[in-house]
Amino acid sequence: MSELSNAIRAVCEEKALAYESVIETIEMALAAAYRKDYGQKNQNIKVEFNPETGETKIFDVKTVVANLPDDYFDEEGKVSEKYRPKREEGEEGAEVVEGENEGEEDEDVIKFNPKTEIQLKDALMIKHDAELGEEIITELTAPKEYGRMAAQTAKQVIIQKLREAEREMVMTEFKDKEGEVITGVVQRREGRNVLVDLGKAVGRLSMEEQIYGEHCEPGDKVKVYVKEVRSGNRGPEIVLSRTSEEILKKVFAVEIPEITNGILEIKGVAREAGSRSKVAIWTDAENVDPIGSCVGQRGSRIQTITSELGGERVDIVKYDEDPVKFIANSLSPAKVLGVTLNESEKRALVKVMGDQLSLAIGKKGQNVRLAARLTGWKIDIMEEGDGTSEKLTPKDADKAAGEAEDTASLADKLVEPEKGEESAETEEKPKKRGRKKKEEVEETEPSEE
Repeated sequence: MSELSNAIRAVCEEKALAYESVIETIEMALAAAYRKDYGQKNQNIKVEFNPETGETKIFDVKTVVANLPDDYFDEEGKVSEKYRPKREEGEEGAEVVEGENEGEEDEDVIKFNPKTEIQLKDALMIKHDAELGEEIITELTAPKEYGRMAAQTAKQVIIQKLREAEREMVMTEFKDKEGEVITGVVQRREGRNVLVDLGKAVGRLSMEEQIYGEHCEPGDKVKVYVKEVRSGNRGPEIVLSRTSEEILKKVFAVEIPEITNGILEIKGVAREAGSRSKVAIWTDAENVDPIGSCVGQRGSRIQTITSELGGERVDIVKYDEDPVKFIANSLSPAKVLGVTLNESEKRALVKVMGDQLSLAIGKKGQNVRLAARLTGWKIDIMEEGDGTSEKLTPKDADKAAGEAEDTASLADKLVEPEKGEESAETEEKPKKRGRKKKEEVEETEPSEE
């Protein structure tokens, strides 16, 4: 194997390109160099390159077409007006105007490219048995060396074609990964966008697709969802996402073997990225606890999932085919007294105790909003003993947010004041009173004297 062939194979391994693609690129570059120094105007240059010996063979390749009319060319050697495509008046370089009905003038238009085509009568002079559609290949003399400009042209062609081949390879590879979750390394920030190194390509994580409040530093490993792969001016553009529900599903599948094995199944996901998510889990195995399997021993599995999502809180909900039970489960950790369904409007009225109302609603209506999105039912919350209900559907959850904030959350009620707070307040008052008495004594003493 020659040194040249070894060098070509090294480039193929470095750029992950096919060997035949690189050889084809070199042949195109040599053809461009030959046209630069030795080629003629109407030559269609093709080159065959042997990487083992370094030898090249150069050919002029033309396709045989029917003979042209005698008046096809005018006295100056240009195509006669009769056979030129008709264009719109007053517009240079305008597109060919095609008549609604195929007229005689349109039928007279004949397209002939002297660079790639040859008339039958001329082809018979080269090959006596030439036929229409056949390729006439004429071998040309290969030069011993090329000039500086020709070599520069060849270099530019090689660089350009290798880039195009590399882009095409990246496009093909990542197009197959569209809709999948992959792991990348944060490369750098460009304004509000984060560029993620995916190995053979760099993906873009826009501001809208980032988890709110998450700060990605260069070198951090992140799981990203390949949302879209499209062609751009500078090559393939890979649009990534960290807010997609698919990331949550993929992370669950990776961290929980029972999901991969098919013992557990994810029935639905409702997510507000960076804040809170609800995942509906179902199993038909009698001896398997779906929630316990997802939480793991001492919460090890769910903690790993939470850290992968930037600290996002994840609620695991047991799926049930009975919508009443499923809706009640979806509002956890709140305890539900009863659920009344209106199937015609697909609306559910949920009754809870007074101390569970704020917990069922959640902060800014988040808990009931996610539950409605997970179950597909419009959910209204009503306190037991109250004749009115709080309308909290996915559309008007924001309206209910104010009401939820006015109601003290259960977590706030359970928080005890830190030790020392009350004592500190009570101690300050006596001290102030003591100082006041002392001052009064000092004022009265001189008067007594």
